[in-house]
Amino acid sequence: MFRELGLNDNLIQAIEALGFETPTPIQEKAIPVLLSGTKDFIGLAQTGTGKTAAFGLPLLQLIDASQKTAQALVVCPTRELCMQIVEDMRDFKKFSPGIYTVAVYGGSSISDQIKQIKKGVQIVVATPGRLIDLIERKALNLSQIKYVVLDEADEMLNMGFEEDIEFVLKHTVNRESIWLFSATMPPEIRKVSKKYMENPAEISIGKVSSANKNIDHQFYLTSHHARYEVLKRVIDFHPGIYGLIFTRTKVDAQEITEKLTREGYDVDALHGDLSQVQRDKVMKAFRNKTLQLLIATDVAARGIDVEGITHVINFELPDENEVYTHRSGRTGRAGNTGICLSIVTKREMYKLKHIEGIIHAPFHKLEIPSGKDVCRKQFFAFMDKLSSADISHGDYDTYIPMLEEKFSAMSKEEVLTRVVALEFDRFLKYYENAGDLNIREYNSGAERGSQSRRFDRSNDRGFERGFRRSRGDRSDRGGNNRDEFGNRTTNRDSKGREFGGLKNGTKLFINLGSKDGFYKASFLQYILDMSELNKDVLGKVDVRETSSWVEIDRNSSTKMMLALDGKSYKGRKIRMNESY
Repeated sequence: MFRELGLNDNLIQAIEALGFETPTPIQEKAIPVLLSGTKDFIGLAQTGTGKTAAFGLPLLQLIDASQKTAQALVVCPTRELCMQIVEDMRDFKKFSPGIYTVAVYGGSSISDQIKQIKKGVQIVVATPGRLIDLIERKALNLSQIKYVVLDEADEMLNMGFEEDIEFVLKHTVNRESIWLFSATMPPEIRKVSKKYMENPAEISIGKVSSANKNIDHQFYLTSHHARYEVLKRVIDFHPGIYGLIFTRTKVDAQEITEKLTREGYDVDALHGDLSQVQRDKVMKAFRNKTLQLLIATDVAARGIDVEGITHVINFELPDENEVYTHRSGRTGRAGNTGICLSIVTKREMYKLKHIEGIIHAPFHKLEIPSGKDVCRKQFFAFMDKLSSADISHGDYDTYIPMLEEKFSAMSKEEVLTRVVALEFDRFLKYYENAGDLNIREYNSGAERGSQSRRFDRSNDRGFERGFRRSRGDRSDRGGNNRDEFGNRTTNRDSKGREFGGLKNGTKLFINLGSKDGFYKASFLQYILDMSELNKDVLGKVDVRETSSWVEIDRNSSTKMMLALDGKSYKGRKIRMNESY
């Protein structure tokens, strides 16, 4: 119970008014330590575990309401988190009169923020850049700051705020304690703690870098060029989805948003090219659930704290494996369950194994839903929606006779069929001839159950070898020279007699080229993903404007032609055959 932690009656009253009864683990362990006010503290816990209350409640109890000067400073990485902390603090101090907080961040009028500070505030919640701006303008006096809180410290360091944090700590010379909260403990944070903190109490909730146990980590295995189709199927297969979709770049975020918007989905993008006004508009729509999905880059999404997110979807895995923890932490909050789903190719399997080691949780492989699966799921959702429709408001009885007259020649079944057709015509047409997007064969190591697999770390080395070669590893035990894409080469010319050096090779023609958006590496990835072949069977690959030629081992040529010939790429039928 919160009362047993040493909090005063005013704070207990506010907590009870919010409906909280039992403290979270980080709150239970941190609050008694922080209430002393003089002890440096390090709290390691994932996003969404109640860290704001863990430091916010002790701050409110320690603040002297009679003094209208800044006594506590909370530094956090983003505007969204800054505003969320202030909002939570207002709820906590509902029955604690005389305590004032202010949020200061970039993208809003600095003069308005200075006016609020001058009115007299005890707690300042700030992003690093705007905070330093206020310090340099001498608009914020740090001489009375007793408590410095660094929230999501690892995020701030990832965003390049290490120097800013040190600048702040150097200028809060009269502080009594530093409270550092972080999801992970990279060397940079350890360095800051050793330099500025004195014998800090360190509390870790769960394993450092481990993921929230309320999150189910899933993945779909597909080809590179099927990612977008898989994403659409995932969305269609979960009619009630409310989620975040992560991409590596802002270009990808914008492109996916435009595609999904054209196809009728309620989505918007969040990335670095948006102005603060645009960003606020998007976030407001997402929080109000006017938007079903938010497509975001990692930098733009930092600090987002939105309740009720059901899914986090990794359209692409992050470049840095540790970032996965922050992405997945956007769901499964406040005791709720959530799903973090990744769309991966065979060449990314090694990354899943590394991430699995970081989060200390297994990944579960799922079948990509078929077109029929999607239609069936949508149909059941529509039936539920139809049966639960509220007909208590409105004079529907007036219209029933007219409806009966209009449809008197039709049976009840025919009327229902037409209702369903109106709702499902688009889905049925789109998924009528939908193909299988799964990659069925992969060397995963040990399988655990028909529906889920956990990766065996001693196995699956084939993928790692393939990845090394695709990144330009020149080593090859067979003694063959390779170019920068891993293809076998020869010192002789390539005028037909020697097309790359394969002893048992044949030459295939395909009507795809640079005009279709391919360059050599992406073309290689596409044909290998489609055919599920290993790069070792290929020789030289020659990509032209409207067509390409591929040298391939004769024993594998038939499999590649069957995998590609007759398929469709961006609305164009693929033609692949032997070139004589």
